[in-house]
Amino acid sequence: MISKINQLLQEVEALTAGNADELEALRIKYLSKKGAVNELMTDFRNVPADQKKEVGMRLNELKTRAQERIAALKEQFESMDSDCGDIDLTRSAYPVPMGTRHPLSIVKNEIISIFGRLGFSIAEGPEIEDDWHVFSALNFAEDHPARDMQDTFFIESHPDIILRTHTSSVQTRTMESTQPPIRVICPGRVYRNEAISYRAHCFFHQVEGLYIDKQVSFTDLKQVLLLFAREMFGADTKIRLRPSYFPFTEPSAEMDISCHICGGKGCPFCKHTGWVEILGCGMVDPNVLRNCHIDPDVYSGYAFGMGVERIANLKYQVKDLRLFSENDVRFLREFEHAY
Repeated sequence: MISKINQLLQEVEALTAGNADELEALRIKYLSKKGAVNELMTDFRNVPADQKKEVGMRLNELKTRAQERIAALKEQFESMDSDCGDIDLTRSAYPVPMGTRHPLSIVKNEIISIFGRLGFSIAEGPEIEDDWHVFSALNFAEDHPARDMQDTFFIESHPDIILRTHTSSVQTRTMESTQPPIRVICPGRVYRNEAISYRAHCFFHQVEGLYIDKQVSFTDLKQVLLLFAREMFGADTKIRLRPSYFPFTEPSAEMDISCHICGGKGCPFCKHTGWVEILGCGMVDPNVLRNCHIDPDVYSGYAFGMGVERIANLKYQVKDLRLFSENDVRFLREFEHAY
């Protein structure tokens, strides 16, 4: 029995196969139920008792070595298989289309880029804010409508903690922590308690700007906004400033641009006026400077703010604000080549 085992072990060590069929034939010859190894296992009962231990160990060694040799040859054939040698097994089973930036991200990044070239840096702040930074520091009266539950999301257990209604809260934090000169833009998401419709949403995005230094004038503000409008909407864009009111600026204005669709001649988009409103602005109220520990007798500044959705509507003529937050792939694919 020992001699037969040694002979089979030598044969197993020398096994070779030219293809998968030959390998299968070898497996059947040595490892199948009627194979050479199993035949020796069957004859094991005829081995004398004093030899069973040695013979059993040798049989197990033979079977293990035969299995290892067959497995090694099989692995060799699989690695050399020319049919799948050029297949990248790390790829997905189906093509994955490339994504695109969200239209609001495209517009926001363009706004940031324009003001970045004008020397503005980015400032950010928390979306969950306190009453001081959102309202009181910005000269809102105690009975101002913006403080009502109808307009602002309040944290029920903490009436002084709210979801910010504008990114002006970032401006107040910047003024508190930084000495002039200050030149920042504040992009971010804001929240207002409004009914969701094609023209309004309970959350939207803003980019606000702030510049504080010595001898800053309204002329500086107008020039910056004119440069922004022409960079964003075209070199022929005109602007106009209409008197308005905001608690944190004095004087205040709303800015219109000439309709880039009709060129200012009048069309349904601009309601036949030739002008479209895009932002609010003004000179920072001295009370706001005092609240933020900046001397209004030494420094002055301007501020402005715009809705990113509003700019995106003007740029891409999106008529329903809800499309920006519904993640409709068909809508988003329209912006694949927008940047």
